[in-house]
Amino acid sequence: MDFGITPVLHGGPPTAEDAFDAVVVGAGAGGGASAWALARDGARVLVLEAGPSYDPAADYHLARTDWEQARFPEKPGSQGRYTFGLMQDLDESSRTLRSWSQVSGPMNPTSRRLPWRYHHVRGVGGTTLHFSGEAHRLHPAAMTLYSRHGVAADWPITYAELEPYYAEVERVVGVAGPSDTGPRVRSAPYPLAAHPLSYASRKLEAGCRKLGFRWVPAPVAALSAPYDGRPPCNYCGNCIRGCPIGDKGSVDVTFIRKAVASGRCRVRARAQVVAVEAGPGDRVTAVRYVDASGATRRASGSVVILACGAIETPRLLLASKSRHSPDGLANESGQVGRNFMETVVWTSSGLHPEPLGSFRGLPSDSICWDFNAPDAIPGVVGGCRFSPGTAAADLVGPINYAQRVVAGWGARHKREMRQTFGHALAVQAIGECLPHKRSYVDLDPEERDELGTPVARIHSYVEAPEIARLTFMAKTARAILTAAGAERLVEEYGTYDMFSSTHVFGTCRMGRDPAESVVDRTGRSHRWRNLYVVDASVFPTSGGGEAPSLTIEALALRTAAAIRASSIR
Repeated sequence: MDFGITPVLHGGPPTAEDAFDAVVVGAGAGGGASAWALARDGARVLVLEAGPSYDPAADYHLARTDWEQARFPEKPGSQGRYTFGLMQDLDESSRTLRSWSQVSGPMNPTSRRLPWRYHHVRGVGGTTLHFSGEAHRLHPAAMTLYSRHGVAADWPITYAELEPYYAEVERVVGVAGPSDTGPRVRSAPYPLAAHPLSYASRKLEAGCRKLGFRWVPAPVAALSAPYDGRPPCNYCGNCIRGCPIGDKGSVDVTFIRKAVASGRCRVRARAQVVAVEAGPGDRVTAVRYVDASGATRRASGSVVILACGAIETPRLLLASKSRHSPDGLANESGQVGRNFMETVVWTSSGLHPEPLGSFRGLPSDSICWDFNAPDAIPGVVGGCRFSPGTAAADLVGPINYAQRVVAGWGARHKREMRQTFGHALAVQAIGECLPHKRSYVDLDPEERDELGTPVARIHSYVEAPEIARLTFMAKTARAILTAAGAERLVEEYGTYDMFSSTHVFGTCRMGRDPAESVVDRTGRSHRWRNLYVVDASVFPTSGGGEAPSLTIEALALRTAAAIRASSIR
Protein backbone atom coordinates (compact mmCIF):
# COMPACT_ATOMS: atom_id res chain seq x y z
CA MET A 1 0.00 0.00 0.00
CA ASP A 2 1.29 3.46 -0.86
CA PHE A 3 1.16 5.68 2.22
CA GLY A 4 2.80 8.78 0.71
CA ILE A 5 5.76 8.92 3.11
CA THR A 6 6.92 12.32 4.34
CA PRO A 7 10.35 12.51 6.05
CA VAL A 8 10.86 13.41 9.69
CA LEU A 9 12.88 16.60 10.08
CA HIS A 10 15.53 16.77 12.81
CA GLY A 11 17.20 19.99 11.73
CA GLY A 12 19.50 18.12 9.32
CA PRO A 13 19.14 15.96 6.22
CA PRO A 14 16.47 13.28 6.69
CA THR A 15 17.48 9.64 6.57
CA ALA A 16 15.47 6.57 5.58
CA GLU A 17 15.15 5.76 9.29
CA ASP A 18 13.45 9.10 9.86
CA ALA A 19 10.73 8.70 7.23
CA PHE A 20 7.30 8.04 8.76
CA ASP A 21 3.76 7.90 7.48
CA ALA A 22 2.13 8.76 10.81
CA VAL A 23 3.30 10.62 13.90
CA VAL A 24 1.38 9.57 17.00
CA VAL A 25 1.57 11.78 20.10
CA GLY A 26 0.98 9.68 23.21
CA ALA A 27 1.57 5.98 23.88
CA GLY A 28 -1.52 5.20 25.94
CA ALA A 29 -4.70 3.38 24.93
CA GLY A 30 -5.50 5.41 21.81
CA GLY A 31 -1.94 6.01 20.68
CA GLY A 32 -0.82 2.42 21.16
CA ALA A 33 -3.84 0.91 19.42
CA SER A 34 -3.68 3.26 16.42
CA ALA A 35 0.10 2.77 16.08
CA TRP A 36 -0.33 -1.01 16.02
CA ALA A 37 -3.18 -0.92 13.50
CA LEU A 38 -1.27 1.32 11.09
CA ALA A 39 2.05 -0.54 11.46
CA ARG A 40 0.32 -3.89 10.99
CA ASP A 41 -0.91 -2.75 7.59
CA GLY A 42 2.41 -1.43 6.36
CA ALA A 43 2.64 2.16 7.56
CA ARG A 44 5.80 3.49 9.17
CA VAL A 45 4.84 4.99 12.51
CA LEU A 46 6.62 7.22 15.00
CA VAL A 47 5.20 7.34 18.54
CA LEU A 48 6.26 10.27 20.72
CA GLU A 49 5.62 9.76 24.44
CA ALA A 50 6.24 12.53 26.98
CA GLY A 51 6.79 10.10 29.84
CA PRO A 52 9.29 7.32 30.47
CA SER A 53 9.15 3.66 29.55
CA TYR A 54 8.62 1.07 32.30
CA ASP A 55 10.25 -2.31 32.75
CA PRO A 56 7.64 -4.43 34.57
CA ALA A 57 10.21 -6.78 36.08
CA ALA A 58 12.45 -3.98 37.39
CA ASP A 59 10.20 -0.99 38.02
CA TYR A 60 7.20 -2.46 39.83
CA HIS A 61 7.67 -3.01 43.55
CA LEU A 62 5.38 -5.87 44.50
CA ALA A 63 8.32 -8.12 45.41
CA ARG A 64 9.78 -5.51 47.79
CA THR A 65 9.03 -5.13 51.46
CA ASP A 66 7.85 -1.53 50.92
CA TRP A 67 5.38 -2.47 48.18
CA GLU A 68 2.39 -0.96 49.96
CA GLN A 69 3.99 2.43 50.50
CA ALA A 70 5.36 2.60 46.95
CA ARG A 71 2.01 2.42 45.11
CA PHE A 72 2.54 2.91 41.38
CA PRO A 73 6.16 4.06 40.86
CA GLU A 74 6.47 7.67 39.76
CA LYS A 75 9.50 8.02 37.54
CA PRO A 76 10.82 11.40 36.35
CA GLY A 77 8.35 12.79 33.82
CA SER A 78 5.58 10.30 34.62
CA GLN A 79 3.22 12.98 35.98
CA GLY A 80 1.99 15.92 33.97
CA ARG A 81 1.48 19.30 35.63
CA TYR A 82 -1.94 20.93 35.86
CA THR A 83 -3.81 23.41 38.02
CA PHE A 84 -7.42 23.86 39.10
CA GLY A 85 -9.89 26.67 38.85
CA LEU A 86 -11.80 27.71 41.96
CA MET A 87 -14.03 24.91 43.21
CA GLN A 88 -17.65 25.29 44.30
CA ASP A 89 -19.12 25.88 47.74
CA LEU A 90 -20.62 22.82 49.43
CA ASP A 91 -24.24 22.66 50.51
CA GLU A 92 -25.24 21.39 53.94
CA SER A 93 -28.21 19.60 52.36
CA SER A 94 -25.72 17.16 50.75
CA ARG A 95 -23.81 16.39 53.95
CA THR A 96 -24.41 12.62 53.51
CA LEU A 97 -22.10 12.83 50.48
CA ARG A 98 -19.14 14.20 52.46
CA SER A 99 -15.98 12.09 52.54
CA TRP A 100 -14.86 10.75 55.92
CA SER A 101 -12.77 8.17 57.77
CA GLN A 102 -13.42 6.76 61.21
CA VAL A 103 -9.75 7.25 62.07
CA SER A 104 -8.98 10.71 60.68
CA GLY A 105 -12.46 12.23 60.49
CA PRO A 106 -13.59 14.47 57.61
CA MET A 107 -11.36 14.20 54.53
CA ASN A 108 -12.43 17.69 53.52
CA PRO A 109 -13.14 19.78 56.62
CA THR A 110 -13.69 22.96 54.57
CA SER A 111 -16.90 24.35 53.12
CA ARG A 112 -15.51 24.28 49.57
CA ARG A 113 -14.88 21.37 47.23
CA LEU A 114 -11.21 20.33 47.23
CA PRO A 115 -9.13 19.65 44.11
CA TRP A 116 -7.33 16.47 45.11
CA ARG A 117 -5.88 14.80 42.02
CA TYR A 118 -6.15 13.83 38.38
CA HIS A 119 -4.88 10.22 38.53
CA HIS A 120 -2.89 9.48 35.41
CA VAL A 121 0.43 8.13 34.19
CA ARG A 122 2.58 9.63 31.47
CA GLY A 123 4.64 6.78 30.06
CA VAL A 124 4.76 4.09 27.38
CA GLY A 125 1.43 2.42 28.11
CA GLY A 126 -0.19 5.51 29.60
CA THR A 127 -2.67 5.16 32.42
CA THR A 128 -3.29 1.50 31.48
CA LEU A 129 -0.02 0.87 33.33
CA HIS A 130 -1.87 1.33 36.63
CA PHE A 131 -5.49 0.64 35.69
CA SER A 132 -7.29 -2.30 37.28
CA GLY A 133 -7.91 -3.97 33.92
CA GLU A 134 -11.62 -3.23 33.56
CA ALA A 135 -12.56 -3.86 29.92
CA HIS A 136 -16.07 -2.53 29.38
CA ARG A 137 -18.00 -1.88 26.23
CA LEU A 138 -20.20 1.19 26.32
CA HIS A 139 -23.91 0.64 26.85
CA PRO A 140 -25.51 1.25 23.40
CA ALA A 141 -28.18 3.54 24.88
CA ALA A 142 -25.48 5.81 26.36
CA MET A 143 -24.61 6.84 22.79
CA THR A 144 -27.97 8.56 22.16
CA LEU A 145 -28.55 10.67 25.26
CA TYR A 146 -29.61 13.78 23.37
CA SER A 147 -32.10 12.21 20.99
CA ARG A 148 -33.64 10.06 23.74
CA HIS A 149 -33.36 12.29 26.81
CA GLY A 150 -32.49 15.79 25.60
CA VAL A 151 -29.14 16.02 27.43
CA ALA A 152 -25.47 15.99 26.39
CA ALA A 153 -24.94 14.98 22.72
CA ASP A 154 -25.42 11.93 20.54
CA TRP A 155 -22.44 10.00 19.26
CA PRO A 156 -22.10 10.35 15.47
CA ILE A 157 -21.52 6.58 15.24
CA THR A 158 -23.54 3.61 16.47
CA TYR A 159 -22.65 0.73 18.72
CA ALA A 160 -23.03 -1.59 15.71
CA GLU A 161 -20.36 0.37 13.83
CA LEU A 162 -17.98 0.12 16.77
CA GLU A 163 -18.66 -3.53 17.63
CA PRO A 164 -16.15 -5.18 15.22
CA TYR A 165 -13.40 -2.98 16.63
CA TYR A 166 -14.40 -3.87 20.20
CA ALA A 167 -14.02 -7.54 19.26
CA GLU A 168 -10.62 -6.93 17.69
CA VAL A 169 -9.35 -5.08 20.77
CA GLU A 170 -10.52 -7.91 23.01
CA ARG A 171 -8.57 -10.41 20.89
CA VAL A 172 -5.37 -8.35 21.01
CA VAL A 173 -5.58 -7.60 24.73
CA GLY A 174 -6.89 -11.00 25.80
CA VAL A 175 -10.06 -10.01 27.66
CA ALA A 176 -11.62 -12.57 29.98
CA GLY A 177 -15.37 -12.21 30.24
CA PRO A 178 -18.73 -13.93 30.79
CA SER A 179 -21.04 -15.47 28.21
CA ASP A 180 -24.02 -13.31 29.23
CA THR A 181 -23.35 -9.73 28.04
CA GLY A 182 -26.86 -8.24 28.20
CA PRO A 183 -27.59 -5.39 25.77
CA ARG A 184 -23.99 -5.30 24.53
CA VAL A 185 -24.52 -7.48 21.46
CA ARG A 186 -21.40 -9.38 20.41
CA SER A 187 -20.16 -10.86 17.15
CA ALA A 188 -17.89 -13.32 18.97
CA PRO A 189 -17.38 -14.63 22.51
CA TYR A 190 -14.66 -13.25 24.75
CA PRO A 191 -11.24 -14.76 23.97
CA LEU A 192 -10.95 -16.11 27.52
CA ALA A 193 -13.36 -17.41 30.14
CA ALA A 194 -14.36 -15.11 32.99
CA HIS A 195 -12.29 -15.21 36.16
CA PRO A 196 -13.72 -16.96 39.22
CA LEU A 197 -15.01 -14.54 41.81
CA SER A 198 -12.95 -14.03 44.95
CA TYR A 199 -14.42 -14.99 48.30
CA ALA A 200 -15.05 -11.34 49.14
CA SER A 201 -16.82 -10.75 45.82
CA ARG A 202 -19.03 -13.77 46.45
CA LYS A 203 -20.17 -12.04 49.65
CA LEU A 204 -21.14 -9.00 47.59
CA GLU A 205 -22.91 -11.28 45.13
CA ALA A 206 -24.95 -12.78 47.98
CA GLY A 207 -25.81 -9.32 49.26
CA CYS A 208 -26.99 -8.17 45.83
CA ARG A 209 -29.12 -11.30 45.49
CA LYS A 210 -30.91 -10.37 48.74
CA LEU A 211 -31.65 -6.93 47.27
CA GLY A 212 -32.84 -8.36 43.95
CA PHE A 213 -29.76 -7.13 42.04
CA ARG A 214 -27.53 -9.12 39.69
CA TRP A 215 -23.83 -9.28 40.59
CA VAL A 216 -22.03 -10.95 37.70
CA PRO A 217 -18.47 -11.66 36.49
CA ALA A 218 -16.93 -8.58 34.87
CA PRO A 219 -14.95 -8.43 31.64
CA VAL A 220 -11.33 -7.84 32.58
CA ALA A 221 -8.12 -7.28 30.61
CA ALA A 222 -6.27 -9.79 32.78
CA LEU A 223 -5.60 -13.30 31.55
CA SER A 224 -7.55 -16.21 33.04
CA ALA A 225 -5.32 -18.65 31.10
CA PRO A 226 -1.99 -18.39 29.23
CA TYR A 227 -2.47 -16.27 26.11
CA ASP A 228 -0.26 -14.74 23.43
CA GLY A 229 2.95 -15.59 25.26
CA ARG A 230 1.75 -14.06 28.54
CA PRO A 231 1.03 -15.91 31.80
CA PRO A 232 -2.33 -16.00 33.63
CA CYS A 233 -3.14 -13.71 36.55
CA ASN A 234 -1.84 -14.74 39.98
CA TYR A 235 -4.60 -12.78 41.81
CA CYS A 236 -2.27 -10.64 43.91
CA GLY A 237 -4.88 -7.86 43.92
CA ASN A 238 -2.43 -5.06 43.10
CA CYS A 239 -3.10 -4.19 39.45
CA ILE A 240 -2.96 -0.48 40.26
CA ARG A 241 0.68 -0.80 41.36
CA GLY A 242 1.76 -2.17 37.99
CA CYS A 243 1.73 -5.79 36.83
CA PRO A 244 5.23 -7.33 37.01
CA ILE A 245 4.33 -10.61 35.25
CA GLY A 246 2.53 -9.19 32.22
CA ASP A 247 -0.89 -10.83 32.48
CA LYS A 248 -2.68 -7.47 32.71
CA GLY A 249 -3.49 -6.15 29.25
CA SER A 250 -1.80 -2.77 29.54
CA VAL A 251 -0.87 -1.11 26.26
CA ASP A 252 2.89 -1.61 26.66
CA VAL A 253 2.64 -5.42 26.65
CA THR A 254 -0.11 -5.61 24.02
CA PHE A 255 -0.44 -2.96 21.29
CA ILE A 256 2.96 -1.29 21.67
CA ARG A 257 4.78 -4.63 21.90
CA LYS A 258 3.11 -5.82 18.72
CA ALA A 259 3.61 -2.52 16.89
CA VAL A 260 7.35 -2.49 17.64
CA ALA A 261 7.66 -6.17 16.71
CA SER A 262 6.33 -5.34 13.25
CA GLY A 263 9.56 -3.47 12.52
CA ARG A 264 7.58 -0.47 11.29
CA CYS A 265 7.00 1.41 14.56
CA ARG A 266 9.48 3.40 16.61
CA VAL A 267 8.66 4.65 20.10
CA ARG A 268 10.53 7.58 21.58
CA ALA A 269 9.99 7.95 25.31
CA ARG A 270 10.63 11.23 27.15
CA ALA A 271 9.76 13.13 23.98
CA GLN A 272 7.50 15.99 25.01
CA VAL A 273 5.54 17.56 22.17
CA VAL A 274 5.20 21.30 22.74
CA ALA A 275 3.31 22.31 19.58
CA VAL A 276 1.60 21.01 16.47
CA GLU A 277 2.52 23.23 13.53
CA ALA A 278 -0.17 24.23 11.04
CA GLY A 279 0.43 25.18 7.43
CA PRO A 280 -1.44 26.10 4.27
CA GLY A 281 -4.09 23.94 2.67
CA ASP A 282 -5.70 23.06 6.00
CA ARG A 283 -2.95 20.59 6.83
CA VAL A 284 -0.67 20.30 9.84
CA THR A 285 2.96 20.13 8.82
CA ALA A 286 4.90 18.89 11.84
CA VAL A 287 5.04 18.46 15.58
CA ARG A 288 7.73 20.15 17.63
CA TYR A 289 9.07 18.25 20.61
CA VAL A 290 11.87 18.20 23.17
CA ASP A 291 13.66 14.86 23.37
CA ALA A 292 15.25 13.09 26.32
CA SER A 293 18.52 14.98 25.85
CA GLY A 294 16.76 18.36 25.94
CA ALA A 295 17.15 19.02 22.22
CA THR A 296 14.25 20.58 20.33
CA ARG A 297 13.24 18.56 17.27
CA ARG A 298 10.54 18.48 14.62
CA ALA A 299 8.80 15.42 13.26
CA SER A 300 6.46 15.33 10.29
CA GLY A 301 4.34 12.72 8.64
CA SER A 302 1.39 12.42 6.33
CA VAL A 303 -0.90 12.34 9.36
CA VAL A 304 -0.59 13.48 12.96
CA ILE A 305 -2.58 11.59 15.59
CA LEU A 306 -3.08 13.08 19.06
CA ALA A 307 -3.64 10.63 21.91
CA CYS A 308 -2.66 12.60 25.01
CA GLY A 309 -5.93 12.25 26.97
CA ALA A 310 -8.78 14.61 27.76
CA ILE A 311 -6.55 17.00 29.74
CA GLU A 312 -3.34 17.10 27.70
CA THR A 313 -4.83 16.93 24.19
CA PRO A 314 -6.84 20.17 24.57
CA ARG A 315 -3.85 21.74 26.28
CA LEU A 316 -1.63 20.93 23.29
CA LEU A 317 -4.20 22.17 20.78
CA LEU A 318 -4.84 25.42 22.66
CA ALA A 319 -1.10 25.99 23.02
CA SER A 320 -0.55 25.43 19.28
CA LYS A 321 -1.67 28.89 18.21
CA SER A 322 -0.51 30.32 14.89
CA ARG A 323 -1.60 32.76 12.23
CA HIS A 324 -3.56 29.87 10.71
CA SER A 325 -5.34 29.14 14.00
CA PRO A 326 -5.17 32.14 16.36
CA ASP A 327 -7.58 30.60 18.90
CA GLY A 328 -5.74 27.30 19.10
CA LEU A 329 -5.41 24.47 16.62
CA ALA A 330 -8.68 22.76 15.60
CA ASN A 331 -10.58 25.25 17.76
CA GLU A 332 -12.62 26.86 15.00
CA SER A 333 -15.79 25.93 16.89
CA GLY A 334 -14.48 27.20 20.23
CA GLN A 335 -15.16 23.71 21.64
CA VAL A 336 -11.60 22.58 22.42
CA GLY A 337 -11.50 22.07 26.18
CA ARG A 338 -15.27 22.36 26.55
CA ASN A 339 -17.75 19.59 27.57
CA PHE A 340 -15.33 18.25 30.18
CA MET A 341 -16.65 15.20 32.01
CA GLU A 342 -14.96 13.75 35.10
CA THR A 343 -15.22 10.58 37.17
CA VAL A 344 -18.42 10.62 39.22
CA VAL A 345 -17.51 8.12 41.93
CA TRP A 346 -18.57 6.96 45.37
CA THR A 347 -16.89 4.35 47.58
CA SER A 348 -18.21 2.92 50.84
CA SER A 349 -15.92 0.69 52.91
CA GLY A 350 -16.97 -1.44 55.87
CA LEU A 351 -15.82 -4.30 58.06
CA HIS A 352 -17.20 -7.80 57.74
CA PRO A 353 -17.27 -10.18 60.75
CA GLU A 354 -15.68 -12.97 58.69
CA PRO A 355 -12.02 -13.10 57.64
CA LEU A 356 -12.59 -12.55 53.92
CA GLY A 357 -8.98 -12.34 52.80
CA SER A 358 -10.22 -9.35 50.83
CA PHE A 359 -6.66 -8.37 49.85
CA ARG A 360 -6.67 -11.29 47.37
CA GLY A 361 -8.19 -11.65 43.94
CA LEU A 362 -8.74 -9.41 40.97
CA PRO A 363 -9.67 -5.88 42.05
CA SER A 364 -12.63 -5.74 39.62
CA ASP A 365 -13.67 -9.35 39.06
CA SER A 366 -17.40 -8.63 39.24
CA ILE A 367 -19.97 -5.94 38.60
CA CYS A 368 -23.62 -4.91 38.93
CA TRP A 369 -24.96 -3.47 35.65
CA ASP A 370 -28.58 -3.16 36.85
CA PHE A 371 -28.47 0.66 36.92
CA ASN A 372 -26.12 1.21 33.99
CA ALA A 373 -28.67 2.26 31.34
CA PRO A 374 -29.36 6.01 31.04
CA ASP A 375 -32.93 5.62 32.34
CA ALA A 376 -32.23 3.00 35.03
CA ILE A 377 -32.06 5.34 38.04
CA PRO A 378 -35.53 6.69 38.93
CA GLY A 379 -35.79 10.41 38.30
CA VAL A 380 -32.21 10.79 37.00
CA VAL A 381 -30.85 10.73 33.44
CA GLY A 382 -27.62 8.77 33.27
CA GLY A 383 -26.73 5.43 34.78
CA CYS A 384 -24.11 3.96 37.08
CA ARG A 385 -22.51 0.66 37.95
CA PHE A 386 -21.34 -1.00 41.18
CA SER A 387 -18.24 -3.13 41.63
CA PRO A 388 -15.81 -4.31 44.33
CA GLY A 389 -13.92 -1.33 45.74
CA THR A 390 -11.53 -2.80 48.29
CA ALA A 391 -8.43 -2.65 46.07
CA ALA A 392 -9.45 0.69 44.55
CA ALA A 393 -9.67 2.03 48.13
CA ASP A 394 -6.18 0.56 48.67
CA LEU A 395 -7.27 -1.59 51.60
CA VAL A 396 -5.02 -4.47 50.55
CA GLY A 397 -2.12 -4.04 52.96
CA PRO A 398 -1.59 -3.66 56.73
CA ILE A 399 -0.25 -0.09 56.62
CA ASN A 400 -3.49 1.29 55.23
CA TYR A 401 -5.47 -0.71 57.78
CA ALA A 402 -3.30 0.75 60.54
CA GLN A 403 -3.74 4.31 59.28
CA ARG A 404 -7.35 4.27 58.10
CA VAL A 405 -9.27 1.39 59.68
CA VAL A 406 -7.86 0.65 63.13
CA ALA A 407 -7.40 3.61 65.48
CA GLY A 408 -5.06 3.91 68.43
CA TRP A 409 -1.61 2.59 69.21
CA GLY A 410 0.24 -0.02 71.25
CA ALA A 411 -0.89 -3.48 72.32
CA ARG A 412 -4.58 -2.81 71.71
CA HIS A 413 -3.85 -1.55 68.21
CA LYS A 414 -1.83 -4.69 67.42
CA ARG A 415 -4.61 -6.91 68.71
CA GLU A 416 -7.25 -5.13 66.64
CA MET A 417 -5.04 -5.23 63.57
CA ARG A 418 -4.75 -9.02 63.86
CA GLN A 419 -8.51 -9.29 64.28
CA THR A 420 -9.33 -6.88 61.44
CA PHE A 421 -6.88 -7.39 58.60
CA GLY A 422 -8.58 -8.97 55.58
CA HIS A 423 -12.08 -8.08 56.84
CA ALA A 424 -12.50 -4.86 54.83
CA LEU A 425 -15.19 -4.95 52.17
CA ALA A 426 -15.87 -2.01 49.87
CA VAL A 427 -18.30 -1.17 47.10
CA GLN A 428 -17.38 1.39 44.46
CA ALA A 429 -19.94 3.10 42.24
CA ILE A 430 -19.09 5.07 39.10
CA GLY A 431 -21.75 7.00 37.22
CA GLU A 432 -22.54 9.15 34.21
CA CYS A 433 -21.16 12.68 34.11
CA LEU A 434 -23.20 15.05 31.95
CA PRO A 435 -21.32 17.87 30.20
CA HIS A 436 -22.18 21.48 31.05
CA LYS A 437 -20.67 24.96 30.70
CA ARG A 438 -19.04 25.18 34.13
CA SER A 439 -16.75 22.17 33.64
CA TYR A 440 -13.97 22.68 31.09
CA VAL A 441 -10.21 22.70 30.52
CA ASP A 442 -8.25 25.77 29.48
CA LEU A 443 -4.68 27.08 29.75
CA ASP A 444 -3.51 28.51 33.04
CA PRO A 445 -2.67 32.18 32.39
CA GLU A 446 0.25 32.13 34.84
CA GLU A 447 1.56 28.61 35.43
CA ARG A 448 3.95 27.08 32.89
CA ASP A 449 5.79 23.76 32.78
CA GLU A 450 9.56 23.31 32.65
CA LEU A 451 9.53 23.83 28.86
CA GLY A 452 7.63 27.09 29.06
CA THR A 453 4.25 25.78 27.87
CA PRO A 454 1.13 26.88 29.81
CA VAL A 455 -0.20 23.99 31.89
CA ALA A 456 -3.78 22.77 31.67
CA ARG A 457 -6.23 24.27 34.15
CA ILE A 458 -9.15 22.06 35.17
CA HIS A 459 -12.49 23.67 35.96
CA SER A 460 -14.91 21.27 37.61
CA TYR A 461 -18.41 21.87 38.94
CA VAL A 462 -20.74 19.16 40.25
CA GLU A 463 -24.21 19.98 38.93
CA ALA A 464 -27.59 18.91 40.38
CA PRO A 465 -27.96 15.78 38.16
CA GLU A 466 -24.59 14.47 39.38
CA ILE A 467 -25.52 15.18 43.01
CA ALA A 468 -28.77 13.25 42.56
CA ARG A 469 -26.90 10.38 40.94
CA LEU A 470 -24.26 10.39 43.69
CA THR A 471 -27.01 10.29 46.32
CA PHE A 472 -28.44 7.16 44.69
CA MET A 473 -24.98 5.62 44.32
CA ALA A 474 -24.10 6.21 47.99
CA LYS A 475 -27.43 4.87 49.26
CA THR A 476 -27.18 1.75 47.11
CA ALA A 477 -23.51 1.06 47.92
CA ARG A 478 -24.33 1.17 51.62
CA ALA A 479 -27.30 -1.15 51.11
CA ILE A 480 -25.14 -3.68 49.23
CA LEU A 481 -22.55 -3.68 52.02
CA THR A 482 -25.19 -4.17 54.68
CA ALA A 483 -26.85 -6.99 52.75
CA ALA A 484 -23.43 -8.60 52.25
CA GLY A 485 -22.95 -8.73 56.03
CA ALA A 486 -20.70 -5.75 56.71
CA GLU A 487 -21.41 -4.64 60.27
CA ARG A 488 -20.15 -1.05 60.23
CA LEU A 489 -18.79 1.52 57.82
CA VAL A 490 -15.21 2.72 58.35
CA GLU A 491 -14.68 5.11 55.42
CA GLU A 492 -16.55 6.77 52.56
CA TYR A 493 -15.47 9.21 49.88
CA GLY A 494 -16.76 10.59 46.61
CA THR A 495 -16.87 13.24 43.93
CA TYR A 496 -19.17 15.67 45.72
CA ASP A 497 -16.57 17.28 48.01
CA MET A 498 -13.32 16.26 46.23
CA PHE A 499 -12.11 16.20 42.63
CA SER A 500 -10.44 12.80 42.21
CA SER A 501 -10.62 11.54 38.63
CA THR A 502 -9.04 8.80 36.55
CA HIS A 503 -11.68 8.68 33.80
CA VAL A 504 -11.95 12.05 32.06
CA PHE A 505 -13.72 12.78 28.78
CA GLY A 506 -15.18 15.14 26.24
CA THR A 507 -12.81 18.06 25.66
CA CYS A 508 -12.48 17.46 21.87
CA ARG A 509 -15.99 16.19 21.22
CA MET A 510 -16.76 14.02 18.20
CA GLY A 511 -19.77 15.14 16.17
CA ARG A 512 -21.35 15.79 12.81
CA ASP A 513 -21.77 19.57 13.21
CA PRO A 514 -18.43 21.46 12.97
CA ALA A 515 -19.95 24.31 14.98
CA GLU A 516 -20.62 22.03 17.99
CA SER A 517 -17.69 19.61 17.91
CA VAL A 518 -13.94 19.36 17.27
CA VAL A 519 -13.56 16.16 15.24
CA ASP A 520 -15.79 14.24 12.85
CA ARG A 521 -17.09 10.67 13.12
CA THR A 522 -13.65 9.27 12.16
CA GLY A 523 -11.77 11.33 14.75
CA ARG A 524 -10.43 13.77 12.15
CA SER A 525 -10.43 17.52 12.75
CA HIS A 526 -13.30 19.18 10.92
CA ARG A 527 -10.84 21.61 9.34
CA TRP A 528 -7.38 20.06 9.43
CA ARG A 529 -7.36 17.26 6.89
CA ASN A 530 -4.49 15.22 8.35
CA LEU A 531 -5.04 15.79 12.10
CA TYR A 532 -6.79 13.11 14.18
CA VAL A 533 -7.62 12.62 17.88
CA VAL A 534 -7.91 9.13 19.38
CA ASP A 535 -8.46 9.43 23.13
CA ALA A 536 -11.37 9.94 25.51
CA SER A 537 -11.49 13.64 24.72
CA VAL A 538 -13.62 12.74 21.67
CA PHE A 539 -16.37 11.08 23.76
CA PRO A 540 -19.71 12.95 23.46
CA THR A 541 -20.91 11.18 26.63
CA SER A 542 -19.09 9.37 29.43
CA GLY A 543 -21.31 6.31 29.72
CA GLY A 544 -22.94 4.97 32.86
CA GLY A 545 -19.75 4.12 34.71
CA GLU A 546 -17.96 2.00 32.11
CA ALA A 547 -14.16 2.15 32.20
CA PRO A 548 -13.12 3.88 28.95
CA SER A 549 -9.93 2.12 27.80
CA LEU A 550 -11.64 -0.53 25.65
CA THR A 551 -13.77 2.12 23.91
CA ILE A 552 -10.72 4.36 23.35
CA GLU A 553 -8.87 1.45 21.76
CA ALA A 554 -11.83 0.46 19.60
CA LEU A 555 -12.23 4.06 18.39
CA ALA A 556 -8.49 4.19 17.64
CA LEU A 557 -8.72 1.08 15.47
CA ARG A 558 -11.70 2.58 13.66
CA THR A 559 -9.79 5.83 13.07
CA ALA A 560 -6.79 3.86 11.78
CA ALA A 561 -9.09 2.08 9.33
CA ALA A 562 -10.36 5.46 8.08
CA ILE A 563 -6.78 6.69 7.68
CA ARG A 564 -5.83 3.58 5.73
CA ALA A 565 -8.86 4.04 3.49
CA SER A 566 -7.64 7.52 2.61
CA SER A 567 -4.09 6.19 1.97
CA ILE A 568 -2.81 8.66 4.56
CA ARG A 569 -2.89 11.54 2.11
